[in-house]
Amino acid sequence: MDLDNLAKYQEIDRSNMLAELQGLPGQLKDAWNLGLSYSLPINNRISSLIIAGMGGSAMGADLLASYVAPICPIPILTLRDYRLPAWVHGPDSLVVASSHSGNTEETLSVFQQALENKCNLMVISTGGKLAKKAQENSLPLWTFTHHGQPRAAVGYSFGLLLALAVKLNLLPDQGVFVDSAVKAMQKMQESIDLNVPIKKNIAKRMAGQLMNHWITVIGSDFLSPIARRYKTQINELAKAWAQFEFLPETDHNTLAGIEESEEVLSKMFVLFLSASSDHPRNQLRTRLTREEFMRAGINTDVLEFKEVDPLAEIWSSLIFGDYLSYYLAIAYQIDPTPIDSIQNLKKSMQ
Repeated sequence: MDLDNLAKYQEIDRSNMLAELQGLPGQLKDAWNLGLSYSLPINNRISSLIIAGMGGSAMGADLLASYVAPICPIPILTLRDYRLPAWVHGPDSLVVASSHSGNTEETLSVFQQALENKCNLMVISTGGKLAKKAQENSLPLWTFTHHGQPRAAVGYSFGLLLALAVKLNLLPDQGVFVDSAVKAMQKMQESIDLNVPIKKNIAKRMAGQLMNHWITVIGSDFLSPIARRYKTQINELAKAWAQFEFLPETDHNTLAGIEESEEVLSKMFVLFLSASSDHPRNQLRTRLTREEFMRAGINTDVLEFKEVDPLAEIWSSLIFGDYLSYYLAIAYQIDPTPIDSIQNLKKSMQ
């Protein structure tokens, strides 16, 4: 597949996933403004924030937790499961049930437990059962409109949570940082969008590099959740295998696992994510770890993101990964939108 053959894109991308990627900067800005417009009738000061969600909804929570960790006075937990931890009890804990459809069974389970545990509780969703339950129990309900796939709504799942954190007085106003993130995404798009030819488009070229490999994405600091995002987008868009790792943890275990046979290692491709906001020791670890991998015969590359602030680097790197995953899907001539295997499993679970 020639990634500069623009006529083929519409044949393969029948649901127009590309439009979702192109609209992501505006989505983040809209979500931030929408969150600021909502009321939040929570009277007591909370001591913990638990965000229950799966897939794209959980990704927004991961991004928030990583971004605000250096300044947030309370712990933020992303909960990807059915059970609420026993310590989450009473009004000092705020549980946010975040589900794109409002029908995610794991999130519905956590919602019910939080209700029984008399936690502060709210819902972020487009509707569904969660929205109905929030209304029945007179709970805060923040709705948004999005008709695409949940993974394409990460701007909403993060932007609304960021506005929530500001309303909870967990961090200062983030308007200037949201603006810089939007500008960083737009700048990135100018260099990797569909009309930019392969010779000038690093996302297209890298998609070619990743073809027919077992992919691992490694990030650190603010880019740790971005490594997960690359993994999930490669899975869902390109229908290809990928996994993620975090530095410095990688250097305390994974590094010891590269003495496998060369035949196996040669099929791997390890992509390192790096940003100017990374801890200096993690920047050094990225370079040294990559050198060790290359000596073992593993294909590697590194993506460096340098923007004006961490939030801009987070979103610049995220949108690059979304385009990279999209081009990998096109290179495999696979429609990036359908996720038949996931839908089939959901039907089997009923």
